[in-house]
Amino acid sequence: MILDVNRVEKKYLIDPVEMRFLKSRISTYMQEDVHNGRYGYTVRSVYFDSLYDSDYYDKEDGVDDRKKIRLRVYDTNSDCAKLELKEKKGGVQRKRSLLVTREEAEALINGDLHFLKENKDILAQNIYLIMQMGLYRPKCMVEYDRFAYLINENDTRITFDSNLRGSESNFNLFKEDAILYPLIYPTEITLEVKYNGFLMSNIKKALSYKMYTQISNSKYVKSRMLLRQRGGK
Repeated sequence: MILDVNRVEKKYLIDPVEMRFLKSRISTYMQEDVHNGRYGYTVRSVYFDSLYDSDYYDKEDGVDDRKKIRLRVYDTNSDCAKLELKEKKGGVQRKRSLLVTREEAEALINGDLHFLKENKDILAQNIYLIMQMGLYRPKCMVEYDRFAYLINENDTRITFDSNLRGSESNFNLFKEDAILYPLIYPTEITLEVKYNGFLMSNIKKALSYKMYTQISNSKYVKSRMLLRQRGGK
């Protein structure tokens, strides 16, 4: 199964008070994600990069056409994961996702690409060529808490991400009690606004009580602490 999504994604840094206020406003127009529960849900990803960290530096240098490859789960007990190729061209993000088994995800983390090579799907072949030619390997694991709202029109999603933590040495995607380290202050929350084409006026109004500054807030870049300490830009 393949998911192919094209949309605009904008990110803003807010605090817990602003989050509570915005939730009360947008909940009038949008429904909660069914996975939210009371406190939201957990997202965990393993990011891959080339031998020379080309995707990291493309992001840091603000290259217009860039990509990320990651494995993602929402439950460590899951028997599958999403393998995602996320590409940015100008202001539009394209995300294509391929559902892989738990065994295939673990093989990929261990450097075994055979299941991708044998998969005749175009996305699997594309990811295989990128990873094989660039000598891609897992570089970090990232986890955070997400509370999401959605509306079907324009494929609109608004998410609040908090408690970002990660590791550059632990890539066990399915380990429930994996040791991860805080990457941001507890009061830092990332507001993400995602939509296809244009943002509906009522939602735009609900979000515009204050002029937020748009930021480039890559969870992958934040997690590469060692690379930054070595002088990465």
